Amino acid sequence: NHVVRDAVDIVVTLSDHRKFKAKVVGMDPSTDVAIIKITASGDLPTVPLGDSDEIRIGDWAVAIGNALGELDGTLTVGVISAKGRSNLSIAGGSPAYQNFIQTDASINFGNSGGPLLNIRGEAIGINTAINPSGEGIGFAIPINLAKNISRQLIASGKVTRGYIGI
Repeated sequence: NHVVRDAVDIVVTLSDHRKFKAKVVGMDPSTDVAIIKITASGDLPTVPLGDSDEIRIGDWAVAIGNALGELDGTLTVGVISAKGRSNLSIAGGSPAYQNFIQTDASINFGNSGGPLLNIRGEAIGINTAINPSGEGIGFAIPINLAKNISRQLIASGKVTRGYIGI
């Protein structure tokens, strides 16, 4: 969400350098998840989705992104340092619902929206935040949370949450 929130034009560039205009299908600032859509013919590369509930502290993690907005295809390696991180103050706005995967695989400015992969190449998270005052501490949205939010955004363009109030 924070990557496309204020965007006027969105262009998706693939690793083979093809470029596509994209449109926002829906955004959820509360989890920092957004869905964009491109129209393309032919085969598009995909990343298989894993199960973020199955990750364990110490599992290998691979972060892919566009570091610093100019180093496309950056790949860094580390481990899962923690699960369920919350109450984080994040530059640019903190999502209301936080359940982050913490990793020491370097996540830099520009990596947001890129996948956090397990050792089998499955996406287990979406890179979203760093701690700018700490080194080697990055955070990703668990892919299972993103799957749930994305289904709602694709179906209706918004997320509906139930709550009990007293």
